[in-house]
Amino acid sequence: MSTHHDLYIDGHWIEGSGPRLEVLNPATEEVIATLSEGSVDQCRNAIAAARSAFDEGPWPKLTPKQRSRMLQRFHEVMEKRRDDLMKLAFTEIGCTHAIAEGAQVGPAIDQMGYWVDRAATIESVEPLPPMTTSIGTLGQGAILKEPAGVVAAITPYNFPILLAIWKLGPALAAANTVVLKPSPFTPLSALILAEIAEESELPPGVFNVITGGIEIGRTLTTDPRVDIVTFTGSDKVGREVMGQAATGLKKVVLELGGKSANVVLDDADLDDPMFVPSALGGFITHAGQACAATTRILVHRSLHDEVAERLKTALPFVKLGDPSDPEVAMGPLIRDEARRRVERYVNLGLEEGAKILYGGARPRDLPKGYFFEPTLFVDVQNGMRIAQDEIFGPVGVMIPFDSDEEAVRLANDSRYGLGGAVWSRNALRAYSVAKQMRTGFITINGGHGGMSPIPYAPFGGYKQSGLGRECGDLGLDEYRQVKTIAWPVG
Repeated sequence: MSTHHDLYIDGHWIEGSGPRLEVLNPATEEVIATLSEGSVDQCRNAIAAARSAFDEGPWPKLTPKQRSRMLQRFHEVMEKRRDDLMKLAFTEIGCTHAIAEGAQVGPAIDQMGYWVDRAATIESVEPLPPMTTSIGTLGQGAILKEPAGVVAAITPYNFPILLAIWKLGPALAAANTVVLKPSPFTPLSALILAEIAEESELPPGVFNVITGGIEIGRTLTTDPRVDIVTFTGSDKVGREVMGQAATGLKKVVLELGGKSANVVLDDADLDDPMFVPSALGGFITHAGQACAATTRILVHRSLHDEVAERLKTALPFVKLGDPSDPEVAMGPLIRDEARRRVERYVNLGLEEGAKILYGGARPRDLPKGYFFEPTLFVDVQNGMRIAQDEIFGPVGVMIPFDSDEEAVRLANDSRYGLGGAVWSRNALRAYSVAKQMRTGFITINGGHGGMSPIPYAPFGGYKQSGLGRECGDLGLDEYRQVKTIAWPVG
């Protein structure tokens, strides 16, 4: 696991001069590390290091293949430290074995491998064909795609390893430098990446880690030396980040909340072995702490009761407990305040007239840890708060519909548009429904089978689910500036 518990700035480990912070294991409530957060001055030092490394250092001047070779070392050290990353996923983040391997550490390592390969093939110059002008001259030119500069990356607590790599991979492959600020709940996940950067001998200042809270975040979003702010978190905080970055007209990449719909059409194959696990996974994966979780289960009225019964029958077999136990299917929420938020929404759902089909309380057999039962509501109207707000806990809601058109209308009746799913025996029908859903990522009949998106496919949302895309070439271009150069030929 991580052995350094403070800051990593300009290639050096530095003791933080901010408040002391206790890092907790959310499954046991035990303190697993104590560190000193960074101060505003230290944050400015990290930005200065990244600025200097970009303006004066070797990183942007390397050829794509040279940069790829350096990122290859980073990838190799990540792979070497897979077990340490897995242990940290259990103890700091509360991931189960399935989530740690399938949606946190494994995909993060795979993503880094993708960016190693992509970094070697990046084209930075696109020639423009010769052109004649109205005054009879001949000219030509080129389009240059250049690194944007210093990237401030702010990551959340739910998938801190994976989401850090989603930002680091394309930013570094495109020759930018980075200052990473992790959630105060999960700083060790960022610090172990700094250890990996140190061991892989990334040039000083290329990758920096500053820990801290709101003031550190505000410093990153407003400092004029930062060129791009990339943030993953709630839409509420995303609006604040966007407003702060607007003071300097910085580019922002925002991956925010979701209230995604899992649409079950009347010809869905409920006996498909992926159906019940996927429907359950839509609201219990990582205890519901997933922005693209399909927590709204929209079911054709003819199948509604059968789907409800199948889920109710399966839910008692969802084992809660120590995430490091391979048999545990659902771990804890990150902190007690997150659990209290879920409880408030459960009570609100009852006040609104919905009915709890299963769950709705803290598990009696787990007095320690921030656990909450997987909870399924029925008798839900799409306008209820529990159907509109991102609860960020293991709460699913079932809503009936009578036609494909109504299903699409209900799915789109949300301020969010991040994820989604469609189930139907008719592939063309499912595709037609998916095309009409205003959301950025949709699976049909379980998708490609992995727990996280395809490494080279863009990920992001519509409406209040964010701005820009992560992953793939669209994600890469978020970290590049475009310049046109023209000159006369004759």
